[in-house]
Amino acid sequence: MSKELLERLKQMDSCAVSDAMDSLGLPGEVTGINNQTTKDKIVGRTLTVKLGPNPPEGGSVKHLCSAAIEAGSAGNVIVIEQSTGIDAAGWGGVLSNAAQHNGIEGVILEGPARDIDEAASLGFTVYARSHTARTARGRVYEQSYNTEITVGDVKVNEGDYVIADGSAVVFIPVGRAEEVIKIAERIVAKEKLMTEAVRAGQPVGSVMGANYENMLDEMGND
Repeated sequence: MSKELLERLKQMDSCAVSDAMDSLGLPGEVTGINNQTTKDKIVGRTLTVKLGPNPPEGGSVKHLCSAAIEAGSAGNVIVIEQSTGIDAAGWGGVLSNAAQHNGIEGVILEGPARDIDEAASLGFTVYARSHTARTARGRVYEQSYNTEITVGDVKVNEGDYVIADGSAVVFIPVGRAEEVIKIAERIVAKEKLMTEAVRAGQPVGSVMGANYENMLDEMGND
């Protein structure tokens, strides 16, 4: 089921998914995190990493995100919370190489990344809030792996679904994924018909008024 849902999710964009989430009253969209390295959309199941300003109590200090990379494979997207406010990268070039080698689809970072040019030369997709050259070493530490994190205002857990493209990043709770994707598919189908109508010469006001304004309510009630 997971592979099927991912394939269906790949056929749409973040706007359709956001509209589907809206129709169900679900939060999920995060804006302001942009593709820093490619023009590629990424879709996958999340592996989460939380970073913080202090070493974890009673735990050994390990290199940021190494556990997530080692556990990840095709179909996974690593999602990192680095919301400390410290100007230090939560992702860098060696990590991009390792993640790409393991088949990981890309990275989404709430915070700054570095080695942007290197990741771009690899064709590895890094979405990040910002970028910097400053190392995390001695500044930012991994707190936990595959626990709940916060990206924007959205809570993200291991195994959630995510789609990221030029419009936004949208997270789908794993327990609602099939429902959200089904609604998003219907939205895509309706918008395709609307686009065909306006390109055939129908007035855009009548097309939008007759179809779009009621679309989300109809999706949620069906």
